[in-house]
Amino acid sequence: MSDDRIHFAASHGYSYAVEHYRRGRPSYPDDALRYLVEELGIHDGRDILELGAGTGKFTELIALSGARVTATEPVAAMREALERNCSTVTVLDGTAEAIPLADASADAVVAAQSFHWFDGQRALPEIHRVLREGGSLGLIWNIRDEASDWSERLTAIFDRLSGDSPRYRDGRWREAFERSVLFGPLHHRVAYHLHHVTPDAFMDRVLSVSYVASASEAKREQVRAEVTKMLATDEELKGRDEIVMPYRTDVFWCARR
Repeated sequence: MSDDRIHFAASHGYSYAVEHYRRGRPSYPDDALRYLVEELGIHDGRDILELGAGTGKFTELIALSGARVTATEPVAAMREALERNCSTVTVLDGTAEAIPLADASADAVVAAQSFHWFDGQRALPEIHRVLREGGSLGLIWNIRDEASDWSERLTAIFDRLSGDSPRYRDGRWREAFERSVLFGPLHHRVAYHLHHVTPDAFMDRVLSVSYVASASEAKREQVRAEVTKMLATDEELKGRDEIVMPYRTDVFWCARR
């Protein structure tokens, strides 16, 4: 079901792709998580808000800190998975542009794999509103490393369906920070990790891409057929029970002014 609060590729695609997302997407590396936890002060007794929490891949990690975590997610199917996966977390229907929390109710706000979907010029004032004085905003993305030939070809297979879907890689999400006086400068750190998947989970990773999941059934089947062919013919991929997908994790944080 489409939700006019958010982009069609997210509302429709992520409704369809919940299980593909759960099985195919990687978690986050320890050093990237540690960096955000330390910089944002995520620990026992603190109130943390996560925006666009999806199925809870990042939520379940910060919940281990002992902090009181509230997670918002506008896509109902994702929210249901989030509630199942993170039973100790308060889960709310909401968007970054209209956060369902009171003023000054969070010590830190985080967004994992999601800020590029937000309308940054509307979201940053809302995030500023719910943050307490001295609070911080943290952002994190897992990005496939395209150093190998097959990874570059894989991107080409499904990127033709991207349309006007917001993307982290194009950097447009930064524009709101460049214009805003509500937050200090963005600090950046990079971590690297490997995601080990079966061929089935490799396919799940492809089908979890929002604009693939929101495409017509015929276009999804075309993508599936091309990826199946690549798995069967590529010298680095064929005949393997396990495929190693390299990832770069970009971590950002900034302080509330």
